Amino acid sequence: MANSTIEQRLTGGPRPALDLSQAEWQSSTQGVGDVQVAFVEGYVAMRNRRSPEIPAVIFSPAEWRAFVLDARDGEFDLT
Repeated sequence: MANSTIEQRLTGGPRPALDLSQAEWQSSTQGVGDVQVAFVEGYVAMRNRRSPEIPAVIFSPAEWRAFVLDARDGEFDLT
């Protein structure tokens, strides 16, 4: 199964091998963008909606919070 188990990690230590085969992927409520997230076993998985075969990136709750706050502050604005 292509994306049933992820292995991609962020800095901050190892991540468990999460089974994402039954994950409920959520898109933006505005319906724009290609990012989807799923909440699995206390972690947040993020993937590209157009390329779901690419491994998801896994965040701990603290990492996810920092990511969201930085995104809101424009940290990742490439325009």
